[in-house]
Amino acid sequence: MDAQELKQYLADAPPSVVRLEIEKHFGALTDQQKRYAHFISRASFEGTRIVARQVSPESEPIFDLILALYENSGGDWKALQAKAGISDEELDQFLQYAAQFLGNSGNYKSFGDAKFIPRCSESAFAALAATSSDAQNFYNATSGAIFSTDKPKLLHLGYPEEGHMTTYYPDSPDIKKAEIDAVSAWMGKIGLLPENTRLVKAKDRSFKILIASAKSTVPSEGGDAGKETTFKVREGPLAAKTINLAYGDHSREMAAITANIKKAAENGDNENQKKMYTAYAKSFEDGSLLAFKDSQRFWIRDKGPMVESNIGFIETYRDPAGIRGEWEGFAAVVNLERTRAFGSLVEAAPSLIPLLPWEKDFEKDKFLSPDFTSLEVLTFAGSGIPAGINIPNYDDIRQTEGFKNVSLGNVLSAKAPDEKIPFIRDEDLEVYKRYRDDAFEVQVGLHELTGHGCGKLLQEVSRGRFNFDKANPPISPLTGKPITTWYERGQTWGSLFGSWAGAYEECRAELVAMYLSCEFPVLKIFGFGDGSVDINGEAGDVLYSSYLSMARAGLASLEMWDPKSQKWGQPHSQARFSILQCFLEAGDDFCKLEYSGDDLAGLKIKLDRSKILTAGRRAVGSYLQKLHIYKSTADAKAGIAFFGDMTHVDPEFWGKKVRNEVLRSKQPRKVFVQANTYLDEATGKVTLKHYDATPEGMIQSWAERKV
Repeated sequence: MDAQELKQYLADAPPSVVRLEIEKHFGALTDQQKRYAHFISRASFEGTRIVARQVSPESEPIFDLILALYENSGGDWKALQAKAGISDEELDQFLQYAAQFLGNSGNYKSFGDAKFIPRCSESAFAALAATSSDAQNFYNATSGAIFSTDKPKLLHLGYPEEGHMTTYYPDSPDIKKAEIDAVSAWMGKIGLLPENTRLVKAKDRSFKILIASAKSTVPSEGGDAGKETTFKVREGPLAAKTINLAYGDHSREMAAITANIKKAAENGDNENQKKMYTAYAKSFEDGSLLAFKDSQRFWIRDKGPMVESNIGFIETYRDPAGIRGEWEGFAAVVNLERTRAFGSLVEAAPSLIPLLPWEKDFEKDKFLSPDFTSLEVLTFAGSGIPAGINIPNYDDIRQTEGFKNVSLGNVLSAKAPDEKIPFIRDEDLEVYKRYRDDAFEVQVGLHELTGHGCGKLLQEVSRGRFNFDKANPPISPLTGKPITTWYERGQTWGSLFGSWAGAYEECRAELVAMYLSCEFPVLKIFGFGDGSVDINGEAGDVLYSSYLSMARAGLASLEMWDPKSQKWGQPHSQARFSILQCFLEAGDDFCKLEYSGDDLAGLKIKLDRSKILTAGRRAVGSYLQKLHIYKSTADAKAGIAFFGDMTHVDPEFWGKKVRNEVLRSKQPRKVFVQANTYLDEATGKVTLKHYDATPEGMIQSWAERKV
């Protein structure tokens, strides 16, 4: 790989290290609530090594190496530098890499799924490792993978048969996508959910499904698939193949997680919390995702808690097949003041959803009003921290029992000093800087609540029973004719749309938010305007900032597209790029790119504020309608083809010229330094310790977690 190409894979210099501020909100909790939060925090962080293993084979030894260097030096990095005989610059480059690594829980970016490599020399890294025997052992265990770039496809996560990196299919270099899909279909038939599993293809061509659990044997009463652990497949593409279930994947971590989960249950504020954490404990101890689904049911019923949380194998973005979940867990404190605005949005949702561009046949029979809270994050363990969350991800629960939304306030407000803002015109900068956070909060609220919360999947719910009138099917607004496709028994949204599902759904939710943010009564809920249409007033400033932010995000997303593999590395980025295309194709000069020269120097977005409510909203509505109807009617063939066209990157203009300018202007993605909690067993009191927003502070915070 030449030096120019390698630049895009180098670690950020410096990384944007910011602190999650929580002290004021944590201090307002009762002692019992603090203990509850403490044990959830500990359980979440105990899964860190699971995340590292889910990223790459070398991530866990890199994690151990960084912590060993801290422990052996007592955090005195200058003394370690002298012992290793490296320069000031080389030490800084190591610390910067370590901070980015810890912020992503691995050596691939959580947002982009591309590997990042230290800027210091390999010899400097080796010199640091040589300062102690345990550090040397951990360094040796990475097998040279920290710096390796000889196989460019391995610099991105994806399917093994395409040459990409994944550890969801360990020790299985020749496993095929078709085999992964076939095993997934077989799992569906026997009622075994995939989120907490990994899949191994053995040398004898049999398959082993690894199930994350503290116990290494099938539960005495049977697991989710019964008491059997060896199955001979009788039909289909896997006919005559053997599939084995192996409990106890990540058993050491799952046992530590379970122990803390049980203590969290003891400190719950109410019965729902206690039952929720009891169900979590069963899930993590026995490997039962049916028990995990029960935990989510209790979580939905836990309305208005002071400490909000969720934990488990949740999001499936990084599994190339889009079905296996990455470990994550969070504990957060409710911000009551900001939550009031989201509560008003929930109240307004039943009147907002009918404004979306489809008939009631394609919408839930009843909107299940969820809890929607603004949270200040104490702990978020995983590969990255989102701005908002809408879970559970199980459609059978969401469609009939509901869901919950959270907005992560101190993540939204965290800013790095001297943050640069490319692609925004000088005349727009003042408004953009002033209102971008407010616009993002509105966007997150609408995205999570109405975006992920709207829509009906037309399906055969049981043999011969449908959730629509099959004799008189709904009329598709796309064709003007009765629908001809729906979800058959056993089919799910994820199983039909596969690896496209994540980006497709994020795009649909973003479009819902863009469409409904044009409703000025929504902007009034958040404190902007009086509810009347005024594109030139303060509410209009927020709306304009929202559309500018989306267009800018669409441009910046090209960093996450790999020209070699022609592959998107991040579903949100893929979605936002397509929305920028939607803006550019809206007509009437609604949105244009301004630049000079063939190299697109000074690339800026010109968006006509006066046309947001006309050409802009019309284009958004048309794009949204297509995505929604294809999803609602299980028309995966048409939906994937359409979305594929919208997210296609022309290799010359977008993939080369625009992307090069994006890479020249890119800003480091934030990594968050989080506090630690400590329990005094004698008094039952929990104390909080913050750390500096520096690479050194990031490393110290992790070293003191002892995970």
